[in-house]
Amino acid sequence: MATIWVNEQLDPTGIVYACIACLDETAAQDCHQSWLSNLSDEQKQQGWSAQLRTVESWDEVPVNALKLSF
Repeated sequence: MATIWVNEQLDPTGIVYACIACLDETAAQDCHQSWLSNLSDEQKQQGWSAQLRTVESWDEVPVNALKLSF
């Protein structure tokens, strides 16, 4: 099974605001770093966050995710 990298941007209540999933670890890490660096200090204080996690099946990726085949 392939590892699928899931980037999620979460609002202060923990709801997924944006999600991108892909098979390429380097692309996933780059996306995650971009999301982290683009969060303003105000957003961070409000509770916005970005997380990177892995799953083993596309069925485990949130339905609203942008799914990239690389």
